[in-house]
Amino acid sequence: MVMVTDPYSGAFADVNTAPSHWGETFAGQTLATGSTSATTIKRDSVGSHAAPRVVASAAVAAVPDPGSAQAIALAILTAQGMGKDQYSCLVSLWNRESHWRVDAANPNGAYGIAQALPGSKMASVGSDWRTSAKTQIIWGLGYIKARYGTPCGAWAHSQATGWY
Repeated sequence: MVMVTDPYSGAFADVNTAPSHWGETFAGQTLATGSTSATTIKRDSVGSHAAPRVVASAAVAAVPDPGSAQAIALAILTAQGMGKDQYSCLVSLWNRESHWRVDAANPNGAYGIAQALPGSKMASVGSDWRTSAKTQIIWGLGYIKARYGTPCGAWAHSQATGWY
């Protein structure tokens, strides 16, 4: 872990509130800050890559077609008291994972809308796990809640690491 401090004030580095002089060079030392999801810190030509910032926002999802897998997910999230922000994160996440296809499979054995690995884990929700969007969504939301708390928590992790 690398701690970076402001040479003028002694404050710790924070990419969100960094003073403008932190982008300047001082005797071979630089701190690059900006709106990217990661920060590069260099000192005397030795680089370090800071941990990515958590980005939980997602593009606002459109109203789903009635009866679609996305409509099922929105109804479940709404029943759980979650808002459209969480739905938008879920749409972004599962667009990336499976494009909402119940039969999506990858060579590693992940299967379904949520890309359960192995897919047979979803049998804990229903025996129709291979073909039922509702069963897969219920399982996937349970997984997300247990591991990340919310769909936006899962989306932020996926944005930072490429997987969830």
